[in-house]
Amino acid sequence: MARTIRLRPWQKEALERFRTKAAEGFGADGGVDFLAVATPGAGKTTFAITAALHWLHDHPDARLVVVAPTQHLKGQWASAAAAFDLALEPSWRAGDPVPADMDGLVTTYQQVASNPVALAQVAHGGFVVLDEVHHAGDDRAWGDGLRVAFSGARGRLCLSGTPFRSDTNPIPFVSYQWEEAVPDFEYGYGDALGDGGVVRPVHFPRIKGHMEWVGADGQFHSHDFDDDLDRARANQRLRTALSAEGQWMASVLEDAHRRLLEVRRKQPDAGGLVICMDVEHARAIADLIERRWRIRPTVATSDDPMASARIARYAKSSDPWIVAVRMVSEGVDIPRLRVGVFATNTTTELFFRQALGRLVRWTRGLRTQRAWMYIPDDPRLRKLADGIAEQRRHSLFKRRRADDEDSLDQIDGAALDEVGDDEQLSLFQAMSAVATGVENADDPDADDAASPEELVWEEDDGDESLEIALPPRPRRLTGVVVGRDTSLAEAKSKLRKDNAALVAHLVAVTGRSHREVNGELNRLAGVNKVTEATADQLQRRLVAGERWVKTL
Repeated sequence: MARTIRLRPWQKEALERFRTKAAEGFGADGGVDFLAVATPGAGKTTFAITAALHWLHDHPDARLVVVAPTQHLKGQWASAAAAFDLALEPSWRAGDPVPADMDGLVTTYQQVASNPVALAQVAHGGFVVLDEVHHAGDDRAWGDGLRVAFSGARGRLCLSGTPFRSDTNPIPFVSYQWEEAVPDFEYGYGDALGDGGVVRPVHFPRIKGHMEWVGADGQFHSHDFDDDLDRARANQRLRTALSAEGQWMASVLEDAHRRLLEVRRKQPDAGGLVICMDVEHARAIADLIERRWRIRPTVATSDDPMASARIARYAKSSDPWIVAVRMVSEGVDIPRLRVGVFATNTTTELFFRQALGRLVRWTRGLRTQRAWMYIPDDPRLRKLADGIAEQRRHSLFKRRRADDEDSLDQIDGAALDEVGDDEQLSLFQAMSAVATGVENADDPDADDAASPEELVWEEDDGDESLEIALPPRPRRLTGVVVGRDTSLAEAKSKLRKDNAALVAHLVAVTGRSHREVNGELNRLAGVNKVTEATADQLQRRLVAGERWVKTL
């Protein structure tokens, strides 16, 4: 691989700050902690891997551990690292040592909470990347697990796509001031828009409506989004609007599909995302799309063991729609997404901005790249969308007035109310929901022309000064040939499957047990356990087994 990389200005500045802090020495527990908050789509992964490469160069005996929010993102991190010649094992299990030909592993917050002591042995003296670290506050056990697993690490790089608060579960290795996390480096959506060529401008068609429902108290209610309601009634109004059986949801999908078809005239592979309330709602929305346009969308839900594979296939395809609950709300990289429908009753700022992040990823070579997120005109969502739109307008002003030293205002990181599960939903019944108009004053009507913002956002080919050399470092060499588009972890996964198939064949033809066959093959290849074997050892084991077969 090339040993240089061209970083975006913010990535280079963040890397310099990180290296400066690392050079200043270690904290009270012997580790260096760094929190980088950067808007979704800005390139946090590239920054983190570049920082890890420098750390591993300075500490050649260290192992790298990456903690991701979901199983799907484990594979995504391993693939991203492989592009930098870093070999990370995404299928590590507690009790298994990291194979000698791997630079480290990728795990999840759930796995950390379940096996903190086992991870502590791997991470001791190593370097840890905590992706979307705000998730560690979701469950107290997750934060406790992080503390046990990584207190012995020498370096800890925390990443988040949005500012966050401590709430009731402060996160280890993060500094707080007045309950707000204090980042060592912050790069917001407005900053990224102002730089140009980093993220897309997103517009928010806000769909009005009139909803009727029977509440948990058995009373009939009839309200528009403009009516001032208490939290419980506002939550019921929103659930009514989002019902797949109502006219409101059908009207929103109609407008969103029409918009997607317009975008696909210039970008044929452009895609759309519907973020739903729950699994049942997602499947109902998928059925609705199929009935209306004879298109079966990809459905990705947390109860589906094939969800990650479905997301990966969708990302590489040109299929128009994907419907999901939370599987595509954070971290998942599908740059071709241009249209979104926010059809969930989760109204926290953190979730809203993470969902928005699925639409903002810049694609090189496209002249105009506006994106659209269709939202209910719920006052809570309206406030969040207005805040993002204000950042967009400020970024335009900043670009036109380059000499203006005023900084962009940032959205308050505090979370808004999220719809709770404390309602007596067994008594709740949506009666009807009708869309009554679209509020979207800031969205240009001319789809064929660039918006005023885009006219000043020329794509920058980069500054030569931002091209940096990646540090040389000892490579854990392997004699196994790995294809250009295949990571070492993927190659080893195939070798393990081939070994397993060969063992099954030998068991069938020799009449010996699995334990006996595995033991003999391990002896011949010099392997203790398949899970800790290097690629070379797995290859030797396979060759030994094939020779055995020929003697039968």
